[in-house]
Amino acid sequence: MLGSGVLYLPALTAQEAGPGGILAWVAMGLLIIPLAFTLARLATRFPDAGGIAAFARAAFGPAGGAAAGWLFLGTVPLGAPIAALIGAGYLAAAFGLSHLGMIAVAGALLALAIVLNALGVEISGRAATGVVGLIALLLLAAVLVGFMHLRAADFEPVLPHGIMPVGLDLALLFWAFVGWEAVANYAEEFAEPERDLRRAMITSIALIDGLYILLAVVTVGTGAYIGGGSRDALAVMLGQGGGRVGVLATSLLALLVTYGTIHAYVGSFVRLVYAQARAGDFPAYFAQLHPETRTPLRAIWSLAVVFLLVLGLEAVHPVGLEGLVAWSSAVFIALYVLALWSGLRLLTARGERLTAFVAMLVCLGTLPFLGWGALYPLALAGIGVAVRLARGDGQTLWQGLKTRG
Repeated sequence: MLGSGVLYLPALTAQEAGPGGILAWVAMGLLIIPLAFTLARLATRFPDAGGIAAFARAAFGPAGGAAAGWLFLGTVPLGAPIAALIGAGYLAAAFGLSHLGMIAVAGALLALAIVLNALGVEISGRAATGVVGLIALLLLAAVLVGFMHLRAADFEPVLPHGIMPVGLDLALLFWAFVGWEAVANYAEEFAEPERDLRRAMITSIALIDGLYILLAVVTVGTGAYIGGGSRDALAVMLGQGGGRVGVLATSLLALLVTYGTIHAYVGSFVRLVYAQARAGDFPAYFAQLHPETRTPLRAIWSLAVVFLLVLGLEAVHPVGLEGLVAWSSAVFIALYVLALWSGLRLLTARGERLTAFVAMLVCLGTLPFLGWGALYPLALAGIGVAVRLARGDGQTLWQGLKTRG
């Protein structure tokens, strides 16, 4: 959860909405709670490597599973390189690297995530825990330095551009808050999912909401987002207290945050591909685990090839990060809507169903702010259903939708 959004979005939301961007962070921090708890509850009830795809299949039959699987195909192959490029951009700014040098750093981060995930969940889990601890410490340092340089004048006016940019910020902020679904892909590997997932969710929500809101406050209150790129705000804040040391600390933070995000993306995604292949939605070639590490190596190496292609495209034709973030956010929102809709079908307790319903309204309310990007997940889901139909599963799909929809 402590992903590349902390490097990029506090400044971007401040540039879009001024101090009003803080309101978007607070609102999303509260609105995301029902989503997180619904996903955790579904994961404990249906521990499966397919995660959201498994929930959708249980609720709506093959149609739901196929749609979710293809939606995921539009996230990680694009989202992980985005995260890598954001982190590498900080390093490039600190050391004067060229555009190709930045892409090389991004490629190294992606390669490390591929290799560690290939070694197995225990090794990759220990690596991720250490990375997250360092990230939290560096973010706290940025917040403390920022609080020493707050200026009251930077918080006025609260809504310099009106209320609409706050709504746009809410949609973009999904990028910072996506990740709750990743734990569902690991659920079947937990010793005690009921106990462990509840603890993980409560701790994560408290830490993430707190850190994100504090970062948004100091980004606005120090004016760190003014006059520079959205990638430079953390460097400005840490630089106020540590000069060149602050800039280097920001570069280290960027690499750690980026790697942590990519590590989780790769681990959850390849397990989803394995589970979908096992269910028949993807080619059976991917439905195998390594006999020793129990990792889906074929999915891992295939993802590595896709990463190379995306970075190659970026080297030839750079793409704006704002657009990529918006399109990726649209897919995650659609996945959450599908998961929450599944929760309404699968969860029986009144409180659980109410929580899922509230979370679904939140997700649906952010989609219009993404503009044409909201059509991207519809196209992906349509491909998934079409593939099932082409395989002669039309009657099965219809029965699943008719009896469960």
